Parts: sequence; structure tokens; C-alpha cells
Amino acid sequence: MKRATMKKISITLTTGLAFFALIINATAYAASLDDSILELQKEWAIANYQTDESKTEKAFEALTIKAEELVNSFPDKAEPLIWNAIIVSSDAGKNGGLSALGKVKKARELLLAAEKINPDALHGSIYTSLGSLYYQVPGWPLGFGDDEQAENYLKKALSMNPDGIDPNYFYGDFLIEQDQYDEARKYLNKALNAADRPARPIADKGRRAEIQAKLEKIKNK
Repeated sequence: MKRATMKKISITLTTGLAFFALIINATAYAASLDDSILELQKEWAIANYQTDESKTEKAFEALTIKAEELVNSFPDKAEPLIWNAIIVSSDAGKNGGLSALGKVKKARELLLAAEKINPDALHGSIYTSLGSLYYQVPGWPLGFGDDEQAENYLKKALSMNPDGIDPNYFYGDFLIEQDQYDEARKYLNKALNAADRPARPIADKGRRAEIQAKLEKIKNK
């Protein structure tokens, strides 16, 4: 075989192997991110729903550090930012204190940064989380709370994930705050009957308990 032909085959083979290696590396990168997000989700659910109240502050502190490390490892991905925000805002809600307002402001910044990278990440979770912040955080001058903005975000989340447990729950909860009890029941019941998330049994169980509590709260309204 001529030397030129051998060289051509060698170049083709090298190029093919390099391309194959890139595919393997990209697949491993994606798998690593997915596994890390699943781990954060599980640990968040345990901290949020199954951890003794006296230990939640330390649990969320450790989770926040873990989430920040994931953000640094995947700076071009929205998912770590979203879960960093969820963890920080949950910490604020669970543990309160003087630092709570700073934490929810940080959560909003993280979510807005995630939106710039990929607004469709995690089935609209950016907008579910932003909406929940805007109706639960105090308004000016203490915080950035705004019911109109909250409703816009929550409706956007529902448009992206109309049957999801979280967007329906948070919109139902928002409607309770607006004294719209009949509408709230509709969304809360839809959340209650949402499909299970096989990878998130603890979160689903905890959320359904919250939904039942909200429905009981407005039972006679």
C-alpha cells in the first residue's frame, strides 16, 4: 500500500478516535452532572422533610457548600444554580433569623443567573422558584416581594409544566394568599394527584403532606 494512502487512513482513524473520545467525555460529563443533581435533590428532601428541627441549620449549611461546589464544577449549566437557589431559600424558610432576607436575595440572583443560561432547565423550575420567592418574601422596603410578579412567574412555570406537583402546589398556595380559595383547591388537588417522580419519593411524600395541610386549612373557606 502506498505511503500516502497509509497516511490518509492513519489521519482518518485518529480523527475518528478523537471524535469518539469527545462523545464519551461529553456523556460522562452529563452523567456526572445528572448524578450530582439527583444526590442534591435527595439530600435536600431529607433535610427539608426528615431532619429534626434542631439539626436543619447545619444540614442546610452543608448542602449549600455542596451546591456551591457543583456550581463551580459546572459553571455553564443552569441546574446547579437552580438547586443552589432552592437549598438557600429553603434554609431561609426553615431557619429564619437575621440572615434570611440575605439568603432569599441570593436565591433570586442564582435563579436569574440560571435563566440566562437555560430558561427551560428542570421543566420550568426557575419560574416556580422565582414565583414562590416573590409571594413569600416581604415587599418594599424590607424585601423584593411582589404578588403581580409572583403570579407572572408561577403562570409561566405552569405553562412549561402544567401537570407538575410543584408548580401546581405553589400556585395553589399563592391563590390562598390572595383569598381565592376555590381556585386554590383546583390547583392543590391537581398537585395532589400529580404523577409520582420515581427518583424523588421523599420529596413527593413531603410535598403531598404539605398539600393536604393546605387543603385542610381552606376546607371551610
